[in-house]
Amino acid sequence: MAHARARPRPRQHIQVLVAAAMLLLSSALFTTARFPLAVSARLPNPTTTTRLLLFAGLPSSSPLRAFCPRARPSPATCAAFSSTMAAADNPLLVADFDFPPFDRVEPSHVRPGIRELLTRLEGELEELEKGVEPTWGKLVEPLERITDRLEVIWGMVDHLKAVKDSADLRAAVEEVQPDKVKFQLRLGQSKPIYEAFKAIRNSSDWDSLSDARKRIVEAQIKEAVLSGVALEDEQREKFNQIEQELEKLTQKFSENVLDATKKFEKLITDKKEIEGLPATALGLAAQTAVSKGHENATAENGPWVITLDAPSYIPVMQHAQNRALREEVYRAYLTRASSGELDNTNIISQVLKLRLEKAKLLGYKNYAEVSMAQKMATVERVEELLEKLRAASWGHAVKDMEDLKIFAKDSGSPEANDLTHWDLTFWSERLRESKYDINEEELRPYFALPKVMDGLFTLAHKLFGVTVEPADGLAPVWHSDVKFYCVKDSSNSPVAYFYFDPYSRPSEKRGGAWMNVVFSRSRVLARNGLAARLPVAHMVCNQTPPVGDKPSLMTFREVETVFHEFGHALQHMLTKQDEGFVAGIRGVEWDAVELPSQFMENWCYHKNTLLSIAKHYENGETLPEEIYAKLVAAKNFRAGTFSLRQIRFASVDMELHTTYDPNGSLSIYDVDRRVAERTQVLAPLPEDRFLCSFSHIFAGGYAAGYYSYKWAEVLSADAFSAFEDAGLDNEKAIEETGRRFRDTVLALGGGKSPLEVFVSFRGREPSPEPLLRHNGLLPVAA
Repeated sequence: MAHARARPRPRQHIQVLVAAAMLLLSSALFTTARFPLAVSARLPNPTTTTRLLLFAGLPSSSPLRAFCPRARPSPATCAAFSSTMAAADNPLLVADFDFPPFDRVEPSHVRPGIRELLTRLEGELEELEKGVEPTWGKLVEPLERITDRLEVIWGMVDHLKAVKDSADLRAAVEEVQPDKVKFQLRLGQSKPIYEAFKAIRNSSDWDSLSDARKRIVEAQIKEAVLSGVALEDEQREKFNQIEQELEKLTQKFSENVLDATKKFEKLITDKKEIEGLPATALGLAAQTAVSKGHENATAENGPWVITLDAPSYIPVMQHAQNRALREEVYRAYLTRASSGELDNTNIISQVLKLRLEKAKLLGYKNYAEVSMAQKMATVERVEELLEKLRAASWGHAVKDMEDLKIFAKDSGSPEANDLTHWDLTFWSERLRESKYDINEEELRPYFALPKVMDGLFTLAHKLFGVTVEPADGLAPVWHSDVKFYCVKDSSNSPVAYFYFDPYSRPSEKRGGAWMNVVFSRSRVLARNGLAARLPVAHMVCNQTPPVGDKPSLMTFREVETVFHEFGHALQHMLTKQDEGFVAGIRGVEWDAVELPSQFMENWCYHKNTLLSIAKHYENGETLPEEIYAKLVAAKNFRAGTFSLRQIRFASVDMELHTTYDPNGSLSIYDVDRRVAERTQVLAPLPEDRFLCSFSHIFAGGYAAGYYSYKWAEVLSADAFSAFEDAGLDNEKAIEETGRRFRDTVLALGGGKSPLEVFVSFRGREPSPEPLLRHNGLLPVAA
């Protein structure tokens, strides 16, 4: 017979016990001078009022109500007490924590929690403004405390909305978001703070400040100007309205993309319709079917459910022999969020109009100039780089298409003379298999997630001298799939922590992969006797989840994605900057922030690294060296086509934010088609609406900044070429170069300009030649 478990006490019983205990102790507590001020200040008459309030919290059926005093506390006292008790019970208002209580935050906490937080911060801001002085201790440090608290707490809510979305959470965020934006504008437009920073900049002590502190002061002045601090009256009011509306619109854009992606489901009962799909895709499709109520679904016999989530969509486009299915899925993906109540077309139009209006209020010609004000590049230099890369890629992309047509024709394909968009990925995969004798699906068993992570951490130890250890249980998490890790230095002391949420969850988690900040390293916010608060990050991916009793078996592209996001996390975690405003990725110009992430992707093709992670999940056998050689040979397969794809995205982003007139006669789709004429060998479909799901620029931080991927790719390829120059087989040289990379690119954060950081590592300014060489777009001897 199983042991009966003790049932948890109902909440009202706990309230009775707590109230009874507090009633007995109340007199003694209130005569103690050490009773918390926040409560004692709100309860002026402890002998009677306290008991009234304690009893007021009891359920009406409680027998303890018989002892309740007859007098009633005032409504104001009750409200104050309720607010205090609610705050004590709200995880968003916990005064201090080692790690955020992600597991405790519910949608019901958001409205009261964020409003109370903003009230407190408003009070702190007013105090700062009253006593502000142009010194570090009287200006920068209190400002860091205010901004950090908002970033950490709002960051929790924003993160949960990305990984654990729900209607209740959306509604709560939508309601408090204007209050949050209002406070940010109030802070950004604070003239006392702005004038104090200008006073530091103009003081006789300026030359004695460290580079990091100079960068903070200059960035704060620039951010204030871009936040509208110099605007007055009607202009400031209009600017603030624009900011509120942009926040609302970009949030809605993101929600529409998620909902449109979730909305498409294709139920398949005839296996002939999905002929060609590999076992992993069939297993996932059956697992999805089970989750949709088809409880007897199996990989072998179905039914199967296809969705637009990447682990489902990509295998269909690569492997489904059913051309009609490929077309249906492709069209659905390409037109996400472009019709009906989820149509993002009008949102894009409004966003572009508001961004242009904002730019002109700030004295700029267009929004791209606003964006570039905080980046390495200028509009002219971006256009120059994109054209140079486009010209180098075009001929290769044309040949890619010719090769595909010839191969399809030689294969006897009936569609060979009419290849279109839903054929390209399918026939590219067949050509790659034929040309390099390599099948991505057959590689999956060699890339089980646990082994990939072990190999990644081994590489980090070799290059940067750090050890990554599991620390599950140390910090609360938002889902059982989430892993938690501790990063330690050579003395075995913790230097950082990070969360990893690896798998796709289409019902609640937005697509893509990203890294974000939980805590930044900070001297000002140090606790527990440490010299600085340690940085904490989270990495989020959307890769293939485990199916049945198998671990997550990754595609090679998913492996690259994990390495990419870990590169971001390393820059955040291995910073040696103690000034919070420029620690880790903070204060780094946006077009340089992709350097470490794209740098790490190069190691996926490094022989010793790849063979250390590529172990068959069943028997532990290492990936055969001849397959590794084929992987390397296939690295630049269709490189011209993939390069042009990124250039198209970057170019349409720049054009929409520079020359395009959102009040004119041309539509956003006209602009996209015009850009496609010089960046896409096969013209897009007339109904192409990819812009409606282009979250990077309409719901992320990449507006007039998508070029950053290519800009930083120049930096990252050149940085990796330093390791090539040292000798990739020379372990000692690799280690020495890795330490130099850590001490510059990873350590300096935003405390120096990205160009200075790069030169301190590489010994010279960056060159695009290594990127073109790595992508096979220049001869190796160049």
